Amino acid sequence: MINDKTLAYLLAMQQDELDESIIYSKIARTVKDENNRSVLERISADERSHYEVWKTYTDRELKPRRLKIFLTVLTAKIFGFTFAVKRMESRENIAGPAYAQLVKEVPEAAEISEQEDEHERQLLSMLDEERLRYVGSMVLGLSDALVELTGTLAGLTFALQNTRLVALSGLITGISATLSMASSEFLSAKSEGRGDALKSCLYTGAAYVATVALLTLPYLVLPEGKYLTALVFMLAAVVLIVAAFNYYIAVAKEQKFLRRFAEMTGISLGIAALAFGVGILVKKWLGVDI
Repeated sequence: MINDKTLAYLLAMQQDELDESIIYSKIARTVKDENNRSVLERISADERSHYEVWKTYTDRELKPRRLKIFLTVLTAKIFGFTFAVKRMESRENIAGPAYAQLVKEVPEAAEISEQEDEHERQLLSMLDEERLRYVGSMVLGLSDALVELTGTLAGLTFALQNTRLVALSGLITGISATLSMASSEFLSAKSEGRGDALKSCLYTGAAYVATVALLTLPYLVLPEGKYLTALVFMLAAVVLIVAAFNYYIAVAKEQKFLRRFAEMTGISLGIAALAFGVGILVKKWLGVDI
């Protein structure tokens, strides 16, 4: 006999297996690479078989959670299938030790646990998405934009004390720097004999210009006299951008989150503080009052 606690856990596992079977199947239809698609379809079939195993013990036919499926598939479309399935598998790993506790009451638990480990190895071999191949280019554009533009906007905030003037200067600087950084990445890739120079520079430029837009947004939407408020929102945007990007990398490429996050945030905010001080000194030295 299965006790109530084990039954509740099995129902939760059964629901997850059903949802993930559908999710893998739907994501597989959107993947162009045949090898990746076949692996996803095979995992989908395995998840469905796990669902059937759990059903023999729970004697329950469950319905898929449509919202969870929709959100996960949407995540895969926006951020890539690697990020979506890695995130899903990482949450599945949390339940890993619980499988061992079920072995006495559910003999198939050990075999299913081994299959879940095999899923992870298969997923690792699937890391061949274009966006992940150009993570280095995105990091280059993002980090350079954060450091350069954070410092520029912080310095201009006190020097100009006008959100519109800061936004104007920031956009001109940011767009110019975007073109400069993208062209530099293109020439660098070309000099290395790489055939993907154009894609590399586009990813670098896209990361740079997106950062420029987000950091200058507070200065565009707030009143002219709210330059200090705009500065606070800009710095908050820096932290959020760094956190979101490093979370993506940590999940998709299985890297440490906190160390990378602390490093990028510390550099960006440190440069901002230094540039803010420079803005004060330059304003006093030149005697400019706007």
